[in-house]
Amino acid sequence: MDTTSHPGGQRRPGGAAAGRDLGDRATVEATETFVAHRKLLFTVAYEMLGSAADADDVLQETWLRWVAVDAAHVEDHRAYLVRITTRQALNRLRSMKRRREAYVGSWLPEPLLTTADVAADVELSESVSMALMLVLETLTPTERAVFVLREAFGIGYDEIAAAVDKTPAAVHQIAHRARRHVEARRPRRSVTARQAEAAVEAFRHALETRDLRGLLDVLAPDVVAISDGGGIKQATPRPIFGADKVARFIVGGLTKHNVTVTVEPTTVNGGPALALHVDGELDGVVAMHVEDTHITGIYYVRNPQKLTYIESETPLTLR
Repeated sequence: MDTTSHPGGQRRPGGAAAGRDLGDRATVEATETFVAHRKLLFTVAYEMLGSAADADDVLQETWLRWVAVDAAHVEDHRAYLVRITTRQALNRLRSMKRRREAYVGSWLPEPLLTTADVAADVELSESVSMALMLVLETLTPTERAVFVLREAFGIGYDEIAAAVDKTPAAVHQIAHRARRHVEARRPRRSVTARQAEAAVEAFRHALETRDLRGLLDVLAPDVVAISDGGGIKQATPRPIFGADKVARFIVGGLTKHNVTVTVEPTTVNGGPALALHVDGELDGVVAMHVEDTHITGIYYVRNPQKLTYIESETPLTLR
């Protein structure tokens, strides 16, 4: 009697065609389930990693493991997929921590061109904002996984414990520690979407006209500007603090290089942002954080390796 392997790695008796049909059907059904939850899984991986490219790699690894599982014995497909994704993302996050120690200059999350529904969802847009993602970088890999799963996705402690290989009691402690750490550092979100858009529009106008006074008017006194060139494009090696220094740096840079800059409004990571083109070529994306109608954070991603996900919208979800 012939035997034919199927994606679960087991061997079933029967003719070659029968075995192939069973394997193909199982793969198709597993793939359909995976696709149904793909948006959620990508959001989990991206919030854990801050890198869309790495999140896509994690999803590929998740799919390969999922199609090798006998789904008939899995009670909750969504929970099982989240568990696989979390474990793969944790493994990758630990290796990324070492890579980022050798990163040239400041590191910023990979920006995503996001859909209108992401911007309209306050909880989702905050969870993927550049400002919060930078705070999450200060957590350990396990703390970040627990915080993301609990705070952003509302996943239960028992389920998180299974995903991170900890006891529920340990997860409780980790969640409390991570929450306290983040709350002490997370930026306040005290403006409406319309107020944030107005502040970014004022920044855009001042940038295009190289208006120092206009920039000073829209920047908070304690604004911080961070740029990420990844060693490929020129960027400030360290953050710049203070409205006067930030404004003069921006205007001085534009004047010094005597370039033609066009600025296009866009939506990045659920918030208003700007795409900068220098002499007709995309130079980078500027995401901003706004508090009390003033810009408190400017995040300029110039590293071309991080700009591939602003060419088309990336759907995200917390559910």
